[in-house]
Amino acid sequence: RTYSEELLQYARVWIPDPEEVWKSAELLKDYKPGDKVLQLRLEEGKDLEYCLDPKTKELPPLRNPDILVGENDLTALSYLHEPAVLHNLKVRFIDSKLIYTYCGIVLVAINPYEQLPIYGEDIINAYSGQNMGDMDPHIFAVAEEAYKQMARDERNQSIIVSGESGAGKTVSAKYAMRYFATVSGSASEANVEEKVLASNPIMESIGNAKTTRNDNSSRFGKYIEIGFDKRYRIIGANMRTYLLEKSRVVFQAEEERNYHIFYQLCASAALPEFKTLRLGNANYFHYTKQGGSPVIDGVNDAKEMVNTRQACTLLGISDSYQMGIFRILAGILHLGNVEFASRDSDSCTIPPKHEPLSIFCDLMGVEYEEMAHWLCHRKLATATETYIKPISKLHAINARDALAKHIYANLFNWIVDHVNKALHATVKQHSFIGVLDIYGFETFEINSFEQFCINYANEKLQQQFNMHVFKLEQEEYMKEQIPWTLIDFYDNQPCINLIEAKMGILDLLDEECKMPKGSDDTWAQKLYNTHLNKCALFEKPRLSNKAFIIKHFADKVEYQCEGFLEKNKDTVYEEQIKVLKSSKFKLLPELFQDEEKVLSPTSATPSGRVPLSRTAIKPAKARPGQASKEHKKTVGHQFRNSLHLLMETLNATTPHYVRCIKPNDFKFPFTFDEKRAVQQLRACGVLETIRISAAGFPSRWTYQEFFSRYRVLMKQRDVLSDRKQTCKNVLEKLILDKDKYQFGKTKIFFRAGQVAYLEKIRADKLRAACIRIQKTIRGWLMRKKYVRMRKAAITIQRYVRGYQARCYAKFLRRTRAAITIQKFQRMYVVRKRYQCMRAATIALQALLRGYMARNKYQMMLREHKSIIIQKHIRGWLARVHYRRTLKAIVYLQCCYRRMMAKRELKKLKIEARSVERYKKLHIGLENKIMQLQRKIDEQVKSSLASGKIFRNLAKNATNRVLSLQEEIAKLRKELHQTQSEKKTIEEWADKYKHETEQASMQSQMYEKIPKGPVFTQVLPRLNCFNVSSQLSESSNISVFLSFPSLFPIFTHCHASLCCGRGKLLDFLLFFLKQEPSEKKAPLDMSLFLKLQKRVTELEQEKQSLQDELDRKEEQALRAKAKYESLKRQELESENKKLKNELNELQKALTETRSPEVTAPGAPAYRVLLDQLTSVSEELEVRKEEVLILRSQLVSQKEAIQPKVNNSQQMHCVLSTPSENWGCNFLSAFTQLLLNFFRLLESQLQSQKKSHENELESLRGEIQSLKEENNRQQQLLAQNLQLPPEARIEASLQHEITRLTNENLDLMEQLEKQDKTVRKLKKQLKVFAKKIGELEVGQMENISPGQIIDEPIRPVNIPRKEKDFQGMLEYKKEDEQKLVKNLILELKPRGVAVNLIPGLPAYILFMCVRHADYLNDDQKVRSLLTSTINGIKKVLKKRGDDFETVSFWLSNTCRFLHCLKQYSGEEGFMKHNTPRQNEHCLTNFDLAEYRQVLSDLAIQIYQQLVRVLENILQPMIVSGMLEHETIQGVSGVKPTGLRKRTSSIADEGTYTLDSIIRQLNSFHSVMCQHGMDPELIKQVVKQMFYIIGAVTLNNLLLRKDMCSWSKGMQIRYNVSQLEEWLRDKNLMNSGAKETLEPLIQAAQLLQVKKKTDEDAEAICSMCNALTTAQIVKVLNLYTPVNEFEERVLVSFIRTIQMRLRDRKDSPQLLMDAKHIFPVTFPFNPSSLALETIQIPASLGLGFISRV
Repeated sequence: RTYSEELLQYARVWIPDPEEVWKSAELLKDYKPGDKVLQLRLEEGKDLEYCLDPKTKELPPLRNPDILVGENDLTALSYLHEPAVLHNLKVRFIDSKLIYTYCGIVLVAINPYEQLPIYGEDIINAYSGQNMGDMDPHIFAVAEEAYKQMARDERNQSIIVSGESGAGKTVSAKYAMRYFATVSGSASEANVEEKVLASNPIMESIGNAKTTRNDNSSRFGKYIEIGFDKRYRIIGANMRTYLLEKSRVVFQAEEERNYHIFYQLCASAALPEFKTLRLGNANYFHYTKQGGSPVIDGVNDAKEMVNTRQACTLLGISDSYQMGIFRILAGILHLGNVEFASRDSDSCTIPPKHEPLSIFCDLMGVEYEEMAHWLCHRKLATATETYIKPISKLHAINARDALAKHIYANLFNWIVDHVNKALHATVKQHSFIGVLDIYGFETFEINSFEQFCINYANEKLQQQFNMHVFKLEQEEYMKEQIPWTLIDFYDNQPCINLIEAKMGILDLLDEECKMPKGSDDTWAQKLYNTHLNKCALFEKPRLSNKAFIIKHFADKVEYQCEGFLEKNKDTVYEEQIKVLKSSKFKLLPELFQDEEKVLSPTSATPSGRVPLSRTAIKPAKARPGQASKEHKKTVGHQFRNSLHLLMETLNATTPHYVRCIKPNDFKFPFTFDEKRAVQQLRACGVLETIRISAAGFPSRWTYQEFFSRYRVLMKQRDVLSDRKQTCKNVLEKLILDKDKYQFGKTKIFFRAGQVAYLEKIRADKLRAACIRIQKTIRGWLMRKKYVRMRKAAITIQRYVRGYQARCYAKFLRRTRAAITIQKFQRMYVVRKRYQCMRAATIALQALLRGYMARNKYQMMLREHKSIIIQKHIRGWLARVHYRRTLKAIVYLQCCYRRMMAKRELKKLKIEARSVERYKKLHIGLENKIMQLQRKIDEQVKSSLASGKIFRNLAKNATNRVLSLQEEIAKLRKELHQTQSEKKTIEEWADKYKHETEQASMQSQMYEKIPKGPVFTQVLPRLNCFNVSSQLSESSNISVFLSFPSLFPIFTHCHASLCCGRGKLLDFLLFFLKQEPSEKKAPLDMSLFLKLQKRVTELEQEKQSLQDELDRKEEQALRAKAKYESLKRQELESENKKLKNELNELQKALTETRSPEVTAPGAPAYRVLLDQLTSVSEELEVRKEEVLILRSQLVSQKEAIQPKVNNSQQMHCVLSTPSENWGCNFLSAFTQLLLNFFRLLESQLQSQKKSHENELESLRGEIQSLKEENNRQQQLLAQNLQLPPEARIEASLQHEITRLTNENLDLMEQLEKQDKTVRKLKKQLKVFAKKIGELEVGQMENISPGQIIDEPIRPVNIPRKEKDFQGMLEYKKEDEQKLVKNLILELKPRGVAVNLIPGLPAYILFMCVRHADYLNDDQKVRSLLTSTINGIKKVLKKRGDDFETVSFWLSNTCRFLHCLKQYSGEEGFMKHNTPRQNEHCLTNFDLAEYRQVLSDLAIQIYQQLVRVLENILQPMIVSGMLEHETIQGVSGVKPTGLRKRTSSIADEGTYTLDSIIRQLNSFHSVMCQHGMDPELIKQVVKQMFYIIGAVTLNNLLLRKDMCSWSKGMQIRYNVSQLEEWLRDKNLMNSGAKETLEPLIQAAQLLQVKKKTDEDAEAICSMCNALTTAQIVKVLNLYTPVNEFEERVLVSFIRTIQMRLRDRKDSPQLLMDAKHIFPVTFPFNPSSLALETIQIPASLGLGFISRV
């Protein structure tokens, strides 16, 4: 279809508008050829008649479908024209807040005048490595494309950034350089990328200024070459500058400023180091106050000064040079304040002692008079002589300004030169990327020489751009084998010839500058004469003779000729330069020095500086006049040469274009001025690119993309297996004009408008399908509604009829119930009346009968009580009578008995008073008394003399008595103890008796044993028992122990062997002669052996107890005998003493002859009588005690000697006369004491011997300790002589040796015990087996003697294998071989499949165990170090192989777990078996090596994550975003020149299945390698985080992916990943939670986005997304089909308002490089080390198992 055929009703077109440039309108009726007016309706609803141009009859351009609006690439638009480009840029900039857009190979950047969070390091990482078309447009994408092509094509690159002042050129160039610095890094440690970035603050301070359009406008052009080495890392940079705007130094327009550095100096004037510069406020200086705007809002000049100085320091400009620069700049400011006074019209003077000039001369180090003279004079040289001529005031001011500009320009070049030296590469440069930041096309109300040069440069750049675009188009057609047709494009070579060709504008300008009286007017006339009416691009203004017009590629520009010659000549008086060269200030002459070498600011000589290595451009000796000629070289000539050099550089590189657009002149954020934008689009060549593309086939589709998008237009029979042929067949039916498309090799090329036509057909087809679907759905819904209503009506009828039937049934039930109620009510009334009458009758009867019964009861009760009273009274009377009678009888008896007693008493008293009786009693005593009286008289005197002696003797006797009493008390105590011990022994005997009784009950089974081997064993013992009549107790016990069943009888008969032994023997014979019954059970041999063993034990225990009992009884008897003998001796001594005293008294009485003394009534007589009485009583007491002692001694003798004629001895003792009983008693008691003393002596001897042995052992131990102490002192003395390091090492070595010896001793003891245990276990097995064989049937064949006499010999059981200890032994020289075979050359795949997981770790640990067993610390340290280094070598060599990294991560963790499990620490031994606890390390604590291994495991884990990321990275975007897992849900939109990866699965395209297969591969490999389950969960969590982060980041940077259908695809893909987690039982790993931001982003794409309720739902739903991410997704949301709606800006603002209080990260992208902290939970192994076999395939034959 032709263009005119598409102008149908409802078609939308663009019409010109003076305000908005282009307005959208809709056709109200079809256009027919020949119509002169179009009926239109504007978007605001206003109808309009649009008149067509009668000359051109050009139709208004058509508007693109809404689905294409907002595309990333303008070339993807179906209609390529100016309004479509302008509208697309506006929609992206205003609605989506997107500042970057592709236009073919050009990146269009619109200045937002606002800081955007899209330049962080996370964005840089997101764009790194991506294709340019795979991500949304960005300056980073252009930089990445340049960096990638440099590495791929081995060709230098250029990024050309152009645009108006204020469009953002410098910022774009800065971000491009930041991208290179971040991505590539530097090859050296000098941080070259930081220096490259640090050059920006310096160049901005001396080359940027505030203009009316831009606060930071670059007033010079620069081309920065960033150098790279062969590994494409930054090694240096070089900067070239173009056309510095020197006039700004001396003049600024209104609202503009001078260069920033001047204002920074003025703001820092108060600093101490700047006091000598004598600066002040910027309004004080003429060069900084002309613009009237010395301050920029939001800019702190003092702070910027600090940044500038820091950048200078970083680039190696020393502080002295920095102060020199600031000194020159301050001098320029003071020079601007120099004033001139006119003397006449041709001369002027400077006031004397002029302060500004004086300060200038002081700062510059020149003479005041000389400088003042040459500022007011000039030298004229002719052929013959030289004149000095005064100049006018105006010329003097111009000369002053020219000098200031010249000084500043030279200083600018000097700084640039030194920046280049600081950025100079130290190694050879392999390639470079150039960034050209140059002024764009400029047109003002008054355009001068600067605008002319700028536009000239842009003409050259536009020509180069056009040629490059044309070349790319041609290459694309040739590549696709499309017939090449010449595309007409604008060639601006005529304009360039007009400027730079021979007799061009620049030539004529240079020629006029050489004329003595040349002027701007004469030059203008020459231009008119040369080019007017001869060149179509040159015009003359109608109202001016001092201006000319040039038709540039962008627009016509009128230039004013005034000032061209002066600016081109750039005249500076030679004499002023000479004065400056003669300055004492060393830096100043360097600025004007061409012949000599320039000093370097980065190094110093003895004088402070060293010469630069760069050679001078000119020879050492300058010829006369050469300098002056150099100064006369024009600016235009210099600029043309530098521009040619720039174009040569650009042509030798691959260019990349960035066109910066300024959206408005007021610097309002996100405000789009259509007029200004169109003007810049025309000027920057974007529309030319569009025109070139539109001239050919701008829309290009791959066959697969076309098939996927327009599959709905095909019928099933049209779809063939060959996609290319299918597309051809369909296009031939849809587009009849074959010129509208062309088929290439891989793409279909469409003319402009054809894609829009196809989209219209597709939309119509989809609309028709939607109508049919709606019709069917609505019909189905209405039928469903009808069926539901009919069903409801039937249900209602059913319920109503049922209700009526229930009501009738209820009526019938109520009627029947009423009759029943009446019946029961009547019955109730009658029955109640009857019951009332009956109850009253019964109550009366009960009352009457009760009254009668109570009366009868009262009468009976009275009778009964009367009888009781009578009974009690009669009994009382009888008892009173009896007591009275008894009392009288007793009284009579007492009286009688008293009388009789009195009579008897009287008789006794008479008899007692009789002297005769007394004399009878005391016959014989009178003589004795007399004798005693005499003796007393004789001894009275001697008694007084010997009283003292008797008292001493009495005292000694008393002491003796006390000592004897104490000894008696001690003996009593010992006796008590002996009795208690005896009691204890008796209790033991009773207990033993009880146990033996129980044993006898158990042994009753032997009663049924037949006569056999056992009885043959017993009979000899019985015979022996009968023969010996005097058996000892031990023999009795042995007989009893041989036959446990006799224990009760033995116990009963044990006390008296004399009388009871015969009965015992008879019982035993009776018991043994019993015949067994025929049905007795066979002998249980095992039980018999056990009982026999038990009997032996009981026999031994009884014997020991019996011995202990006898010993205790003997000790008790001895103690008691000793006590009794002592007491007897005491009594005998007392008795003897009394006898002596009595004899002495008698003797004394006999000797006394005085009758008064001896008279019975005398006092002496009474005393003697009392003493005699007391002595008699004492004698009786002593006799009784002697009898008691005698009886006790007799009983003791019987107990001590029961076997030696007890009866005879007892008879002898008893029959002994009373006269000699003491002798026998003393002899017995003496014998008892001797026995007791012997016992004590034996005990003392035994204790002494034990004490001596103990003393000897203690002496030996003391001796050994002394030797050890001496040895320690020697070692300490040796250590003190060593240095501290050696001392510590020696002490540690000594301690290790000591501990090792102790451990070896303990290990030897442990081994002995283990051997003993194993030996006993084996013997036990043999015995069990032997007993089993005996039980089976060998009892009959074994003789009785064999069982008892022959020992049981163990059976030799053959051993199957050696008992290994779980250790591996190797030689020290085989360590490297072990590491090589087990680590370096091991192939993980074979080990993982064929052998147990973690085998290398187990082998290494077993080797470590053996080294620990040997206590060889060197071997342990060497092995662990070699192992760690070997693992690091393997990972360094094969670190990109997932299997290798996973294998060694698993083995490192297993090795670490083994070191913990067998470390001996209680916390790690809880789950060990006893055998595993035996394998713990004994000598070394390897905690430090465990930490090293843990760090190594963390490094391996991080490397594993990097490997995973590298493998998954290419799959994620394609599989999760681009691939259509659900076919047909999302359609492919048209793309532009920046082609993206196809979303349809080709052979090389990754799909979701590819990702899942890769995940399965990762999981299976980790499981095969035996990785810990917890570690696998952490790896899976990290993998899912990478998938989620990369997918979300790409979603946030790709506008074409933010659609409803893509959200559905993402949700499905995430569900597949969750299903994979469920299959692998990894849902609790936390992996699902890492996908939450991606899930919420997909939900955000699918939810409704219109009302406030939707906004609230979104805010509550998207809690895992940041505010920036939510707003970004909403801004990027793009409908894929016409039925979807865009998100309104007001809705996005509502979301922002609701989320403004949320405190989250302002970062837009997720950190895809983030690695979660890893932990290694302790996981002990249940594998026994001794069971591990070493396969021969490992080549470890030199290792032996221990």
